[in-house]
Amino acid sequence: MAENLLPSSANEARWAETWQELGQGAPTLAGLARVCSLAMATGGDKNTSLSPEARAILFAARKRGCIEVKGANRAFDAPGRMLAVYVETEPDRTLVFRSRENPAYTIRFLAGFRELCAAGLVMHHIYQEFSLTREGLEQASTVSDSEVAGLLGQATELGTTE
Repeated sequence: MAENLLPSSANEARWAETWQELGQGAPTLAGLARVCSLAMATGGDKNTSLSPEARAILFAARKRGCIEVKGANRAFDAPGRMLAVYVETEPDRTLVFRSRENPAYTIRFLAGFRELCAAGLVMHHIYQEFSLTREGLEQASTVSDSEVAGLLGQATELGTTE
């Protein structure tokens, strides 16, 4: 039974590699990529009810369709290091759906992103990079600014100087 225990130190090559992957959010990213892949193969779950957070992501991505899910592993506090949804709104502007003060905000947006994946509205490209699908772009055009303004107002906006 003892042979099934993890080593107390990272002294095996594969263990160190796995630890590095964990530090980059690889298991969660791989899970989201898999949900996207299955939805692409099956056409997605058309019965998925989209949360306000999912609809806010659609609206934010409506022009460019580019989305990333990534962490900030150098942040001081745990909520600041959490994986979060980043949406490129313009070539030089990105909205980050993360809140150090309110981690539930970050969590709700990750769940909303997963809904988009399951519905077939997002596809995975490489590593942490995703985009809206054709259907995602079409559905994004149906979301109104007034419907999601409150949620978008809580996001952090990054520009070219950040």
